[in-house]
Amino acid sequence: MKIITTPEAMRAWSEAQRRHPDIRIGFAPTMGALHEGHLCLVRAAVHENDVAVASIFVNPTQFAPNEDFDEYPRPFDDDLAKLEAEKVEVVYAPTAADMYSEGYATYVTVEGVSNGLCGASRPHFFRGVATVVSKLFNAVKPHRAYFGQKDAQQCAVIERMVRDLDMGIEIVTLPTVREPDGLAMSSRNKYLNAEDREKALCLSKALFHAETLLRNGERNPDVLISVVRDMMQDVTIDYVELVDSATMAPVDTVAGPVTLAAAIVLPTARLIDNVRFDPGAQQT
Repeated sequence: MKIITTPEAMRAWSEAQRRHPDIRIGFAPTMGALHEGHLCLVRAAVHENDVAVASIFVNPTQFAPNEDFDEYPRPFDDDLAKLEAEKVEVVYAPTAADMYSEGYATYVTVEGVSNGLCGASRPHFFRGVATVVSKLFNAVKPHRAYFGQKDAQQCAVIERMVRDLDMGIEIVTLPTVREPDGLAMSSRNKYLNAEDREKALCLSKALFHAETLLRNGERNPDVLISVVRDMMQDVTIDYVELVDSATMAPVDTVAGPVTLAAAIVLPTARLIDNVRFDPGAQQT
């Protein structure tokens, strides 16, 4: 497994691969602290492409000054071992200095789809995400890139950016990977103490209950949102919204694919989760 640390070297490797017209590059961007959710993306990148790249970069531009950038877990050697076991060809691990040189002043803003949900409570976040993902794409030059449905709004932002900027990259979104008790896997779950870990379960339980109501015919967003809020009274709620899955705009009724998304704040961590529902699809 090759470790590349500069945009120039990453771009040179990718351009060499692309000289062979039959080779497809799969890419799984991560901030490290890898868990099974990340590794599912990595496996898909390996199995569905000819060569696979994973990145490890804790992106400072998506953290506000009062957030956990300095505390964010960085078990780099352990992450490398996991990626090597999955047969990743290249790990791209740039430094912050390489990604954001002195005087850096260019950012990517994806309007509309980034405005609500996490974009309302973390207004800096999606500008940082869109900027770093575009930079990663410019260096890795993938044919396909893999993301997790847990970050539904992030996926929508990246899909819109790729489409609007004619990047020519296929974005593949894979289902949320969960702990046996239903909690969505997240690197920030490591922050949770025993009490908060137990309280956090209300997030997935409330969303699953609302999903059952959707499957049984409930179409009123106010009812669904109220049900979720009622089941999360022991935690601080950031938001609960029923939105169009493509635009992330709130809906008045469930007429097409929707995402029921929620975020909670515990003393030790802020957690997000969601469920998707398409009334026109066969539900299993």
